[in-house]
Amino acid sequence: MADPIVMERLFREHNAALLRFVAARLGSDQEAKEVAQEAYVRLLRLHQPETISHLRAFLFKTAANLALDRLRARGRRPQTRSMHEAELAVFHLSPDRQIEGEESVAILGRALAELPFKCRKAFLLHRLHGLSRQEIGARLGIGERMVRLYLARALEHLRYRLDTEIRS
Repeated sequence: MADPIVMERLFREHNAALLRFVAARLGSDQEAKEVAQEAYVRLLRLHQPETISHLRAFLFKTAANLALDRLRARGRRPQTRSMHEAELAVFHLSPDRQIEGEESVAILGRALAELPFKCRKAFLLHRLHGLSRQEIGARLGIGERMVRLYLARALEHLRYRLDTEIRS
């Protein structure tokens, strides 16, 4: 069962972003709340959540999959609001939050530049281009296990740099 302190921190730090993320996909704040709640429930039901090194990523991926399921179930039913409105809702930030976001992007850019070439390339191919570990391995001439290691190292480094630079 998930550690309540970890879950509470995950909720406190990432729920607003999760809701914006899902609402942008579904076009509905109410559905976004339902999907987010279901994603948290699934996370809580994991028998060994400590085996997942990045609970936030797992939470967002679960929510994205749930949102996709809803969109498929919806069929061709029109959205409750236009995508333009949903995009505006996601990017409607206070000036402080916007500056904070810009600083985070700058930190991530510097942190990515610090990574070794193959590690950075594997991360970008996976996160930006959506390639599988097998596809990345084929492109970089390395095994899937090494790709997994590179992805984990990159995530760990990026999180560390964000945590240390934002606190200072």
